[in-house]
Amino acid sequence: MEQDKALEPVTLVISKVVKIDKNNAYEAWAKGINKVIKRFDGFIGVDVIRPRDPTHNEYVVIIRFENIESLTKWQSSPVCRSWLLSSQDFIETQSKYQTSDDLEQWFTLPDQDIKTQQNPPYYKKVVVGILSVYPLIMVSNILVAPYTVELPYLLRTLVSVIIISSLMSYPMIPWISKLLGFWLYPNKKS
Repeated sequence: MEQDKALEPVTLVISKVVKIDKNNAYEAWAKGINKVIKRFDGFIGVDVIRPRDPTHNEYVVIIRFENIESLTKWQSSPVCRSWLLSSQDFIETQSKYQTSDDLEQWFTLPDQDIKTQQNPPYYKKVVVGILSVYPLIMVSNILVAPYTVELPYLLRTLVSVIIISSLMSYPMIPWISKLLGFWLYPNKKS
């Protein structure tokens, strides 16, 4: 069972607060490291969530690898260490790192600790999934369907799935998880 877990995809969430006057330098750095990381074995993808609040310049980077071994190789590589060292000039607050090897990152925000909190029961995750997916399907049917009606059925469905999946991963499930945090994590101290 533990060996199977080592073969599952893993997600690394990194949170950094960038100095306000160093946004352009950080953006250039991020493009460079993202280009390099794509060449590493086991790399699946990277997403960057840029700051929305001009007074809190926090970037959240979500990196996915095929398994924990691939992620560990990347993190311990001289290339990774060199890139991270070169970012020190524009980082105001050091990174928070958080690793998850399941869909738990959908139910956790970057300021929560995945490893110390109890996962919500399966049925609660299903309820959050339904509360996230249903409105997105309805909105997609109302707003997107009229523009894709001429497309072949499979392509229409693909367009809808892409939009729904993108919005479900962020912001829907994190938002609903935060909204229902009292129910998902009843033992967590506020």
